[in-house]
Amino acid sequence: MSTITQIELLPEVEAFLNNSPLASFVGGKDMVSANGQTVATLDPGSGEKIADIQDLSADEVDAAVRVANEAFPAWASLPREERYAILLKLADAVEQHKPIIAQIEALEAGKIEAQAQGDVQNMVDTLRYFVSLDRDVEPRVKLDVAGHEAWKFRQPWGACAFIFPWNFPFLLIGWGISPALAAGNTVVIKPAEDTSLSAIYLARLAKQVGVPDGVINVVTGRGATAGAALTNNAEIKRMSFTGSPEVGRLVGEACGRNLVPVKLELGGKGAAVVFNDVDVRATAEKLVGAITFHTGQVCCDATRWLIQKDIYDEFVQHCIDKMKTIRIGHPLDPNSDMGPVVNPKQRERVLGYIQKGQAAGAKCLCGGGAAEVEGQNGNYVQPSLLAGSLDNVAAQEEIFGPVAFLATFETEEQAIAMANDTDYGLANSVWTQDESRAARVAEAMIAGNSWINAHNVFAQGVPYGGVNKSGLGGGVLSIETLMDYYRSTSVVRPL
Repeated sequence: MSTITQIELLPEVEAFLNNSPLASFVGGKDMVSANGQTVATLDPGSGEKIADIQDLSADEVDAAVRVANEAFPAWASLPREERYAILLKLADAVEQHKPIIAQIEALEAGKIEAQAQGDVQNMVDTLRYFVSLDRDVEPRVKLDVAGHEAWKFRQPWGACAFIFPWNFPFLLIGWGISPALAAGNTVVIKPAEDTSLSAIYLARLAKQVGVPDGVINVVTGRGATAGAALTNNAEIKRMSFTGSPEVGRLVGEACGRNLVPVKLELGGKGAAVVFNDVDVRATAEKLVGAITFHTGQVCCDATRWLIQKDIYDEFVQHCIDKMKTIRIGHPLDPNSDMGPVVNPKQRERVLGYIQKGQAAGAKCLCGGGAAEVEGQNGNYVQPSLLAGSLDNVAAQEEIFGPVAFLATFETEEQAIAMANDTDYGLANSVWTQDESRAARVAEAMIAGNSWINAHNVFAQGVPYGGVNKSGLGGGVLSIETLMDYYRSTSVVRPL
């Protein structure tokens, strides 16, 4: 039995964690911090330490970027089918090790283990998808220009940098590095300091299956040191950051100074607009499922629920009834429906917003406080519903927890105006049986994504990204994403 959780871990997971402090992985080799500094990774469900990771210095991160750039020419010039074969072998290996990676991720991120298994499979599917998509990319594209022979030639950029957050560590690695690798780039991954273990495991697995040294590199440490060093490195060719708007601004500023193209996938304050022709119970249960999924730590979640006035009371009662059935527990407990938030700081953030919202006039309809789980000292909170005016701080600012804010509307025009009354612009949803109305509202809401009668839908081939405070620079999961990782050279010969 593990002393971490009192829940039995897989032997492979135990063996992996027993190598603590875990090294970063650069150029196919372990990298340890020369100053001996480490960062503790804690189990959000129990509060106990899982392992230590390396806290790399700026110079060590810079060295990793050099390694990635040195490995780039050989990887980029590899025949495409050989590169695809290597990446597909990696996808197969990840799939074969899914129970191990999922348990590591559940343990470090506080994610329900079954959900973590879904995230690992999502990474596998994403890698395979971009390999398949890249097969159809023509390096040379003829341009029809009068009086000239002209074409554009596509080629990869070089070393691409990625900074990932703690809410979906492994899934987002898949979304980020898969198109870059398929196109022939090398990558430097900086995972969140709370959730670096699955990234380290991936890098080691890549080495085992034959990914060339230096193609996939993982640097660990604190955001203020290792993350900032990667962001400020002028030798990276592209940067992708997923996280808060506050840090996203800093990343964007640094990349702007270095003229490095940057993609920012930031936060959200999504709306769910619910009209009176829906199945009220079913819609309420789906939205409760969305806000409690991964304890509400989902940037594109619906956190503002706008309900047509004449069904509001019925809707609220169904939500409360459903929330009371949510079983809160350790993420490795198969009976748990919802786990903890990632760390004590996040727990205090969530509880603080609930308190500030009530102080500003919001009514707490359900939940509103910390949750206790027997035998565990983790970061648990109750799923909560607040209601009131949308100018409330809890309705305007991203909480990143299982908290929804409810308000009523009467007309379609009013609902659209309320949905758009935010600085964010990531994802919204509209719930109605009227297909024409659904399309009108979906197109009128200002965001990168609108969903109809569903929320958090990520289909391969559909671009996903944000506008306004929610991000810039393109999205994920589509051909547009893949093309971000090619640069074009125009070739022209006058006739």
